[in-house]
Amino acid sequence: MVLPTAEEEWGQRASAFLKAEMKKADVTYADLVKRLTKHGLKDETEAGITMKLKRGSFTAIFFLACVAALELEQVVLEEI
Repeated sequence: MVLPTAEEEWGQRASAFLKAEMKKADVTYADLVKRLTKHGLKDETEAGITMKLKRGSFTAIFFLACVAALELEQVVLEEI
């Protein structure tokens, strides 16, 4: 298993993973805002999510809430 070696690489790969999962599920940024609200992240906006995913910089809480919002049953590190 080849894992990222730097924080920035982890962020970029996690961001790419979330974008790919959103595309697979046909979930827009607006849809994700609504889904995250249901998971307790009430202050997220389309613009905020766009910037987080573009920067590849977000909290573990945001990542896990996205995983829940996208209804992913598991995350395989090799896929990130």
